[in-house]
Amino acid sequence: MTNKIQINRRSIQLLRILISGIFLVAGGNHLLNTEKTVRRLEQASFKGIAYFFGDPEWLVILSGIVMLAAGFLFLIGYKTRWAAIVLLLVLIPITLSVQVGQINTLGPLFKNIAILGGLLFFVMNDTDQLFKIK
Repeated sequence: MTNKIQINRRSIQLLRILISGIFLVAGGNHLLNTEKTVRRLEQASFKGIAYFFGDPEWLVILSGIVMLAAGFLFLIGYKTRWAAIVLLLVLIPITLSVQVGQINTLGPLFKNIAILGGLLFFVMNDTDQLFKIK
């Protein structure tokens, strides 16, 4: 037995559009300000998590490309579940390496946790089905 609730389609579109904005801005920033982003990563308490995955400059560029591509797909609602999964996979190591351990600035950590919650909504719910033309 499945429980069904009604959700306004526009609210789902709005949530998707608003969440995508952070990834589009951050992805662009990673590509346009690579050196500054690498320096920020090198100053992070848990930078070893990032170093585990490879060269910081390469990671910043790759994550920027992925955030822009998946963020755009998420924005337009194409393959939303897969775009959300990809964005989760990028956001988790960024959050663990840069935000965790920043005891003086917990706001960005909890911002990322909130974004993770929004992405999980789209991973757990097949919202693409709501917008198919029948």
